[in-house]
Order: sequence, then structure tokens, then C-alpha cells
Amino acid sequence: MKPKALILLAHGTNRDQDVFEALDLCSADPEIVPLNLLHGRKKNWSDYQMLVLPGGFSYADALGAGKLLAIDMQTYFIDEIQEFIISGKPVIGICNGFQALVRAGILPGGSQGLEKSTLTFNAGGHFECRWITLRPVSQKCVWTKGLSEFIECPIAHGEGNFRVSDQNTLLRLSLQDQIALVYVHPDGSPANGAYPANPNGSMVDIAGLCNPAGNVLGLMPHPENHIHPWQHPQWQRGIERCSGLSIFRNGVKYAEEA
Repeated sequence: MKPKALILLAHGTNRDQDVFEALDLCSADPEIVPLNLLHGRKKNWSDYQMLVLPGGFSYADALGAGKLLAIDMQTYFIDEIQEFIISGKPVIGICNGFQALVRAGILPGGSQGLEKSTLTFNAGGHFECRWITLRPVSQKCVWTKGLSEFIECPIAHGEGNFRVSDQNTLLRLSLQDQIALVYVHPDGSPANGAYPANPNGSMVDIAGLCNPAGNVLGLMPHPENHIHPWQHPQWQRGIERCSGLSIFRNGVKYAEEA
């Protein structure tokens, strides 16, 4: 059977249809569910094998990007989300979804201060909306495991600058293989913090993180917006490469086998 994917829809969320299409192309069974249906217990979390928090501007990013959605998750759904995560089901938060996972304390997860992290304003001080190049890193993360090809996709955020409180925390994230994706130059060479390859100033070029178990991924870029060859900005020049669909294939395959 196709794994059922729960796509959370809050006021201000967008790109939910894009994620729906990406999962559908990977032979999942996606369903977009407004939060009010979950509040009313008209939907059962246990019926789903995947969880997706898409991008956008949930609750108009009041109090900070993803902050109110994080409060919603902590207040009303923390037991269901924790059960989802502990059971090993794949979870992905994209852009605003990543921000919500971090602010809810779900990512990066773990102990010993790993919760002391944030996604803050871009180092350049303005909203970034353009294409970037990613290198998959983590072999623990079920969404990036085994991926070797670079991924090219858009970003669209003003608060994507990942920071931690100290270098020891950063080291632990690396040693525990939680750095899932990093920004690189278009030729694949390390960004080393340089703009525009690193679009927001994130420490050690972090674009995406997973939890210690590897089943929860958060990332700022939008791989769901490069799932067809014609979406690549150089498609008219005969260039088609580095699709974001590989991330979703991994997640669906893992859900099928779990």
C-alpha cells in the first residue's frame, strides 16, 4: 500500500500543493489537512505514515517565523507529534516548517544543549528568493541517505540563518551526523560562508538538519519546487539536473519499508 502522508495546513501556509505533487510523483498517498480538523479530532494521526510541515508564512509569522505554529504544536499536538517521531515515521519540515520544528524544540533534538539553536534573520538583512545549490551530507538522515548528486532548488526566506549557542553544540551536530544538507557553490565547491552561495549566513553552511534518530528533517530550501525538468532555470538551454525529487523518494521509500 502507498504510505499516507499528512500535510499540515495552517493559516498562511503555502506550497502545500507543491509538496502534495512531489509526494504523489513518488507514489505516496498525500493528504492536505487543515489544523482545525486535527483540533476537532476529525483526523487520526495514527492513520498516516509520513508527516510534512510545508513552507509559507504560518499565522503571518507573527512573533517570528513559525513561532505561532510551534506554539500550536506544543500546546495541542505535542503528544501526537512525539509519538509520530518516536515510532520512527519520517517527518519533514520545509522552510516555515523547519522554523516551526526548531522553535518547538523538535529539531535538532537530543540532549546536552542541542536544543540551544535558532533560525534567525538572514545575515544580509533582507529576504532571499532565488536558486541555490545543496550537497547532501548525512547518511543517518533517512531523507538524504545515499544521495550523491547535488540538489538545485529555490529558497524564499528572511529568517534562515541557523545559529547555535556554542561551538561544542556545532561539533556534536557534526559528530552525530545531524547536518543533513549544506549550501555549496554551483560547481559543488564548499561555500565556506560566502554569499551568495550561502544565502543567509548559516553556521558551517547548514541548510538542513535531522534529529539524532535521522527520521526528522528540517531544511530551509524548497526541493518541492524542482521536481520537473522544466522547473530548472536553465531548462530552455537544455540543462536538466539536480532535482529535489530525490529527497522525497527517499522519504517515501523509508515509509514503505518501515
